[in-house]
Amino acid sequence: MKAPTPDNAAERVAVLREYHILDTGAEQAYDDITKLAAHLCDVPIATVSLLDESRHWHKSGVGISRREGRRDQAFLSAHAILQSEPLIVRDALKDVRFAKSPLVTSAPHIRFYAGFPLVSPEDFALGALCVIDRKPRQLSATQKKAMQALARQVMALLELRRVSARMAQLLQKVRMLHGLLPICAWCKRIRDDGGYWQQVEAYVHKHMGADFTHGICPECMKKQRPKKPKAA
Repeated sequence: MKAPTPDNAAERVAVLREYHILDTGAEQAYDDITKLAAHLCDVPIATVSLLDESRHWHKSGVGISRREGRRDQAFLSAHAILQSEPLIVRDALKDVRFAKSPLVTSAPHIRFYAGFPLVSPEDFALGALCVIDRKPRQLSATQKKAMQALARQVMALLELRRVSARMAQLLQKVRMLHGLLPICAWCKRIRDDGGYWQQVEAYVHKHMGADFTHGICPECMKKQRPKKPKAA
């Protein structure tokens, strides 16, 4: 059964892209987590899976060779991101949602699946930390708690990546604003990289996301305030 598309699908994918994680290379920190997940749950397959608008992509995986596939093939993970609680399927052949899937009826013959959603601070499920087996089974309460802890660690790694990217962008903007800016000596407009002249307010808003509040300093107030005539 195909998973329904979430109402917030576009927002979810936009947040996912803020992490700049898709199509990046293997990293030991993520590989350690999938290896530990496979060991703790005693399964042959474990993945950190992320879903964009058209595909599922594995940042890390144990027991798999493919890094990505069509989103409609990620039927279990696609269902997992629809909820905040783990999706646990003890026997996919006995679950009407998944029993007829080619991934269940043929290779890799998925029978057991547990997906622990990777939830961003904005409450978007970006993907799942998954463990998979070719035989029916269940997880103990201890295993579930351990998997939830590992899923939180994956999100901590992702958040560190997003914060680092944001800091790099801010640093670049600060360096730009500390450099020499071409500014008109008369009207004080600033010339951007495209050769267009912009008001200072528009330029700063575009490059730093800041807005101005306007006021009048005391010196200008003195210059502009009309002098009261002296009493006779």
